[in-house]
Amino acid sequence: MASPRGRKTRIDWWRLSQLFKSVAPDDGSQRARIRFMERNTVLPVKAVYFLVLIFYLYFTEWPEMDADRVRWTLLRTIQWFFVFCLIVNVIIGVMLIRMEEFSTRVLRELAFSICLFDALLLAMMTELTGGFESFLFWMFLGLQIRNAISMPIASTQIVANLSVSVIYLCAGAFDIVVARSEEELGNIKGEPVMLRALLLMLMTACGYGLQVLIDKQRRMEAEEDEFDRRQSQLQASGRLAAEIAHQVKNPLGIINNAAFALGQAANENETAKRQVALIREEVNRADQIITKLMGYAQLVEGRLAKLNVNETLDAALMQVFPRGSKFNTRIRREYGIALPPLLAQPEHISEVFVNVIQNAREVLGNNGEIRIKTSYEGDYTFRVVIEDNGPGIPPDLLESVFEPYHTTKEKGTGLGLAIVRHNTELYGGTVKIESELGKYTRFNLLFPGRTAIRLQSK
Repeated sequence: MASPRGRKTRIDWWRLSQLFKSVAPDDGSQRARIRFMERNTVLPVKAVYFLVLIFYLYFTEWPEMDADRVRWTLLRTIQWFFVFCLIVNVIIGVMLIRMEEFSTRVLRELAFSICLFDALLLAMMTELTGGFESFLFWMFLGLQIRNAISMPIASTQIVANLSVSVIYLCAGAFDIVVARSEEELGNIKGEPVMLRALLLMLMTACGYGLQVLIDKQRRMEAEEDEFDRRQSQLQASGRLAAEIAHQVKNPLGIINNAAFALGQAANENETAKRQVALIREEVNRADQIITKLMGYAQLVEGRLAKLNVNETLDAALMQVFPRGSKFNTRIRREYGIALPPLLAQPEHISEVFVNVIQNAREVLGNNGEIRIKTSYEGDYTFRVVIEDNGPGIPPDLLESVFEPYHTTKEKGTGLGLAIVRHNTELYGGTVKIESELGKYTRFNLLFPGRTAIRLQSK
């Protein structure tokens, strides 16, 4: 087992890596970025750019090309490649204009493909206008900025920007190896070349950094919206529960008072007195059931909080196994790190964990073991697994253990596991149970990060 210091070091490194982690936005945000950059911004600019290239490539005299066979061949190659790029850009432009007809994945692939075509064409023009000395270098930096905006997936953006850098360096290297005379090679200095390569790498890193900042801001705003929505729904549920309890408990109180008065009137009629006592007993029982059901339904007004699931589990363990207790039960914790917070009322989630762990404690004998594992499932969703090595649950009872008032314990109320399922589903989660007689019982709880609180009736 790893030492606490080693585990802390891994956690610190993991948290550091999370600072630079980028999570892709939803499809709507991705399409909005592609629409803004590729369709609304790049297409008009590219129309002017291609008109300039047409004039430059086909209507400009190149007298020096007659004496330089290599550059003349390069010019012809660029002219043919330009025609090919023009056709490709027209097709992609039409697709971008009609982008509502295509999936987000297709649009992402279009953005990546057109980036490479533009970089290749720009590299050829760079080689034609001086290689590493060409002023077109600054347009490569512009390409990288464009990629940072129009490519919402961080990995794709990095590949695209690194490809742009490599294409530029290959264009400059081709110019040195093929198109330069020995006299011209002597005038090329290494420092500007290295500086430009460094700038390209730096722009790639800055683009990714900008992507991370945008993602974190978007996630914070989404988290705040989710927090407010859940809070308002929970408060509305609490007000509804208070009204229901008031409407039901008031008639019960009236019935109880009337029964008391009848009991007073039936001084010598023992049968009537027994019946009145029975009425009062059942009224009190009904009142207790309503009170328990309010706790079961968890429809009390409260405040949400950003819960650390691992810390909530530790608090539940301390509640079930208080300090100084004599339970001979081993606890194995396998907590995931950097789990997203759960927006929930602390009492709701704590009651889920306490009921499951207490249920395991009560069925375990000496040398029993409870294993608790948490893990991140992606998309702000995490899983909690609580497993014991107790006697297990018969297969014919697995479907009924979550039903209210179903219990096999002598003093059980039958509400513990019903509360577990209800409170989990209240926040859009799911709970599943697996068991094998004589070996184990495993509770598998899945909590999504973004969902509306659901008011359910059982």
